Amino acid sequence: MATGGAGVAPQPPPVSAAVDGGYPDGAIHGGPTVNGASAQGPQPAVRTNADGQHRYRNSGGNGPYYAALDLGTNNCRLLVAAPRSRGFRVVDAFSRIVRLGEGVSATGLLAEEAMARSIAALRICGAKLRDREVHRARLIATEACRAAANGAEFVERVRTETGLELEIVSQDVEARLAVAGCASLVDQQAEGVILFDIGGGSSELVWIDLRAQVDPRRRRMADRIRAWKSLPVGVVTLTERYGGVDVTNDLFERMVADVDAMLETFPQSAALSAAVARGAMHMLGTSGTVTTLAGVHLGLKRYDRRLVDGVWLTDDQVGELNHRVVTMNYDERVADPCIGRERADLVISGCAILEAVRRRWPCARLRVADRGLREGVLVEMMAQDGVWRTRRRGPRRRHGRT
Repeated sequence: MATGGAGVAPQPPPVSAAVDGGYPDGAIHGGPTVNGASAQGPQPAVRTNADGQHRYRNSGGNGPYYAALDLGTNNCRLLVAAPRSRGFRVVDAFSRIVRLGEGVSATGLLAEEAMARSIAALRICGAKLRDREVHRARLIATEACRAAANGAEFVERVRTETGLELEIVSQDVEARLAVAGCASLVDQQAEGVILFDIGGGSSELVWIDLRAQVDPRRRRMADRIRAWKSLPVGVVTLTERYGGVDVTNDLFERMVADVDAMLETFPQSAALSAAVARGAMHMLGTSGTVTTLAGVHLGLKRYDRRLVDGVWLTDDQVGELNHRVVTMNYDERVADPCIGRERADLVISGCAILEAVRRRWPCARLRVADRGLREGVLVEMMAQDGVWRTRRRGPRRRHGRT
């Protein structure tokens, strides 16, 4: 198996487990944007143009398979996908709340119980990678492993116990991958986008400037990033600081104020405020917080990413949803099918982070993305391998005299 900075070592027979990662079987995801164009909505499994120009290498019918794993402060998530002519088809997915970063903000260390939960989830991921005979994988660890003094030690333990080689990525890489994963949801008619990814231990905030002149040879949405910042706060760390079971309105406002103080240091903050004031910006949220709010908005009896991913919310709707969730008591949050017991104590912190962002930079619209870093990893690996490369044929030369 080839690897993109991380990979899988030989292992004993796989552990069988079937855990839904939120993706319906065979879901098609749009590929990278090219000069502002993107693939959106359901796509045929394979599509070529009249000249058969779209191609991907080592197709083998349904393959090759690529895998992206995101081990964050709160979740362990995996996607396995096969390239298609305008994107990729998800063939397997896994998601489990592991709370790897639990207690790190207080102790500076990953706790033994949290590491054990994470390794159990990673064993399932390793089995899926072996079962699918993945061609190339990138296995990423983010804020919990960055912040913990024993993060590198944990990565080595994962390698020893599961054969998986995790890569601790920097904050700027994490922000770029989130942009790559969400690029096809950007409204190309807007002047710009505020993309935010509310994580467990950190939150990434990115200003994508669609008016900026870029080298025409550089077509990635990430090339339009004007400014970004990784806030040292996420749903786990903010909940550990303020609590998440009984949250009064006064406590919620303190949480919002805490996050707002961090936003003051966002690079080019005044320029961003001026751009937002022109009214042609929209927000793009990729996190469990915004997908949860969208599920509540849609009144889903069971969360369904096909209905949530790409949905638009007005700013008034976001404000109403935030208020509705924040005023629920803990038992009501547990009973809501789009929140549940695993998120009931964390969702209030997510709402506080979102509220701070929308108060400082109020945009008329927010688009919800049930995608992000994993999809960005897949897009980058497939692009590097040239799976969407198009043959360009020039006019044939005539031989002899003309």
